Amino acid sequence: MLKEFSQGVNQNLSKRSSPQVLTKKDLLSKLSILAISARYDNSCSSSGARRESHPYGLGNTHLSGICHTWSADGRCISLLKILMTNICINDCKYCVNRIKNDVPRAILTPEEIAYLTVEFYRRNYIEGLFLSSGIIKDPDYTMELMLRAVKLLRKKYYFNGYIHLKLIPGASRELVAEAFLLADRVSSNLEIAKEENLKCLAPQKSFSLLYTPLRIVRELYKEKNLKTPASTQLIVGATPETDKDILSLAKELYQKKLVRRVYYSAYIPVNEDKDLPAINEPPFLREHRLYQADWLLRFYGFSLEELFAEEEFLSLEMDPKLAWSLRNLHFFPIELTKADYWELVRVPGIGPVSAKKIIRARKEGPLTEESLKKLGIPLKRAKYFITLRGKPLFKTTKFSEKIIKNQLVETQLNLFKELSVYADCSL
Repeated sequence: MLKEFSQGVNQNLSKRSSPQVLTKKDLLSKLSILAISARYDNSCSSSGARRESHPYGLGNTHLSGICHTWSADGRCISLLKILMTNICINDCKYCVNRIKNDVPRAILTPEEIAYLTVEFYRRNYIEGLFLSSGIIKDPDYTMELMLRAVKLLRKKYYFNGYIHLKLIPGASRELVAEAFLLADRVSSNLEIAKEENLKCLAPQKSFSLLYTPLRIVRELYKEKNLKTPASTQLIVGATPETDKDILSLAKELYQKKLVRRVYYSAYIPVNEDKDLPAINEPPFLREHRLYQADWLLRFYGFSLEELFAEEEFLSLEMDPKLAWSLRNLHFFPIELTKADYWELVRVPGIGPVSAKKIIRARKEGPLTEESLKKLGIPLKRAKYFITLRGKPLFKTTKFSEKIIKNQLVETQLNLFKELSVYADCSL
């Protein structure tokens, strides 16, 4: 059935030159199928790119960036987030679009994708496009169709808005290079942290295949210095990897400059298979902790060894920085009037922005609890780990792990549950 549908699509692609041949009902039906099919891909972020606008162009990018969740200035940004097609020749066991699944299939032609993007933009529904695809026929054929859609947007409609393009593993270097030049962000998903587990769930894939687009983009970035490197996504909970395994791979990717960002995606069961775990609900809290730990590795000066003691999984009870702090109470309290930047960012509740504010403020005058509050320094958690001119802000005669956990852990978990309600802003 799928083979016959794919052959029919290939014939229709050569005949179709205008999206107007579709009725509104046909188009909405396609969009419904392909938008739902794209929902499991989280690899989308601000590019930080700036592009000069054509005099008669549409849209723009700017340094605050565009993403499908939240921009740097706090706005929720919407993208048309779709697959070009959910037809796929691969049989990835964790994927709803695997070749063996009997699900509704659809494909949008490049002309239809460009037309829809512009029409949605003109109606102020979106500000950009996130385009991925199943693999139809072969990787080069699929990549060429996606690039044709992007070229129509850039050169026919002069669309200057944000475009995130998924690279198809196995596509030629020339096509990857073209995608790199046309899109604001490209990405290629590694999906599983260990190759033996990847082969078990996705027999047609290998690390050699999946790493190649990332290496090509790294080379192009060095040669042309035009845009940021690619991003990637790792599935959490579909295979037996520990949190330490996953973060070890992420650290390696960052160190080798293969990616700018690693995204973590909680495994959502959409298929039944003996090689897939039977779970009651996706591990969203585990995904959340991995993001927090990733941030600590990249921006807070923590090492992988510091985040893991004897266990190889992050605590679900508390965030990784608080967990480290409670294991290392000898490091505290930190004196705010003397601590350097890297000491300050190790205090729970104090991040890079707050640390810089403290350092700047103490050069201008004496720090007080009131002045810290006026600066917007969050003391609710930090007060247990700091002193101000030798005096603790936490009013107690004891400083113990038990007291701090009783005060903070339940609050953290309740906050995560509240935020989870609003976490999914994807289309």
